[in-house]
Amino acid sequence: MLAAFAVVGVGLGWVVAGSFAASEREQDPLAAGFFSLLLGQMLLITFAVQFVGSEFSTGTIRVSLAAVPSRGRFYAAKMIVTGLVVAAAAVVVEVATFVVAQSRLGADAARFGEWETIEALLGGWAHLTLLSLFAAGVAVMLRSMVVTLSVLLPVLFLSSQGLGNLDAIRPVAQYLPDQVGMVVMHLTVPGDPQFGRDYGPWEGIGILVLWTAASLLGGWVALRRRDA
Repeated sequence: MLAAFAVVGVGLGWVVAGSFAASEREQDPLAAGFFSLLLGQMLLITFAVQFVGSEFSTGTIRVSLAAVPSRGRFYAAKMIVTGLVVAAAAVVVEVATFVVAQSRLGADAARFGEWETIEALLGGWAHLTLLSLFAAGVAVMLRSMVVTLSVLLPVLFLSSQGLGNLDAIRPVAQYLPDQVGMVVMHLTVPGDPQFGRDYGPWEGIGILVLWTAASLLGGWVALRRRDA
């Protein structure tokens, strides 16, 4: 799953950057690489859900809890390892995607040393990591990989790719956890009448932190109160 995430991120980033380079329209060079990460995040979310939820699907959660009776310690360790693995994968793929995409843009490429670029890279990395941890917390609450992915993937994919831009539901949908990526990854800007959100990159990260904290808390409560 992580290999697929890398292929989609880097490969699609190369393709999108090529289309940007061939276009005569003025476009944000950062969006060339980040568009692929917005799609690739679905694979990263799937990995996080599998990483956490496989024990519930196979029943090996009973063995794990027998080995580590302290459910709080078990849960914390599992989420820390999930976060570290996802964070490492996200930073490697994001930097590789950025380098590949910008190499195709030539003179129009974003400069790595500029604060706007650094902010976008940091924000994108935080978004990918936090959204995956959010999904992991949901997986523990639902105790099923299939159910979790059946709920999360359609909602997050449709929200990012269309529903979040409909005028009727945008005032609410813009605060869903996946919407932060649109702003952080330069796929929209505050004030855009069609695709804009009512917050900037770091306000968006703050919103995602709250979503992630709520999900992790919910997972902890569910693990403590339910039988294995």
